[in-house]
Amino acid sequence: MSSAVYTRFELLRTFRNRRFFLLAFGFPLVLYFLIAAPNRHVESLAGTGISAPLYYMTGLAAFGTMSAMLSTGARIASERSVGWNRQLRITPLSTRTYFRAKVVTAYIVAVASLVLLYLSGAILGVRLSAHEWVQMTVLILVGLIPFAIMGIFFGHIVSADSIGPLMGGSTALFAFLGGTWFPITNGVLRRIAELLPSYWLVQASHVALGGGAWGARGWIVIAAWTVGLAILAARAWRRDTGRA
Repeated sequence: MSSAVYTRFELLRTFRNRRFFLLAFGFPLVLYFLIAAPNRHVESLAGTGISAPLYYMTGLAAFGTMSAMLSTGARIASERSVGWNRQLRITPLSTRTYFRAKVVTAYIVAVASLVLLYLSGAILGVRLSAHEWVQMTVLILVGLIPFAIMGIFFGHIVSADSIGPLMGGSTALFAFLGGTWFPITNGVLRRIAELLPSYWLVQASHVALGGGAWGARGWIVIAAWTVGLAILAARAWRRDTGRA
C-alpha cells in the first residue's frame, strides 16, 4: 500500500468520525464565539491595546491545534485495542508510511482548525497584514512538531480507555503553563513556561499581537522536545511491537 493511498484512507476515516469532527472543530469555534463575541467591541483588552477578538483568536489557535496534534494518540490507542496495528504489520505497509500518514492527517486537521478560527476572527473584526497571517501560521506549524510526536508516544503507552483523560489533561496543563489563557510575565512560572513547547507555540500565535519571532531559546526548546519525544516514542513503539 502506497503512502498516498494510506494517507487518503486515514483522512477519510478521520473526517467521517462525527465525534472527532465535533470536538476538533466545533469546540474551539463555540468557545471562541462564547468568549470573544460578547467582547467584540473591546479594542484594548485589560489595557493591553489588543482587541478581544484578536487576543482570544490567537489563544485558541494554539489550544485548538495542540489538541488536533495530540488526537493522533487516540487513533493509535484505538487501533492497538482492536489489533488493527498488528494486522498492518503483516502487510507491505512500512512503519514510516504508517506514522507519516498519522502526522500528515493531524496537520491537515490542525490547519483546518486554524482556517476556521481565522475566518471566525475575521467575522468579529480581526484585521492583520498578509505578512502577519503567514508568519504566525508558519511558526505555529513548526511549534506543533513536538505535539505530533507526543501524540504518537501517548498512543503507544496507554489504552484506548485512558487516552482521552491523558490527552485532555495534557492539553489543559500545557495550555495553562504555556500562557494560552493569560500572559505569563515573570517569576518562577515564567521560567518553567519557557522550557515548554506550548509556551513557544503560544508565542508563535502572538506574532499577530505584535510579538517578535522566536529567539534562539525558542528554537532550542522546540528542537529538544522534538528529539526527546522522538526517542521516547521509538522506544514505546518497539516495546509495543515486541508484545505483538
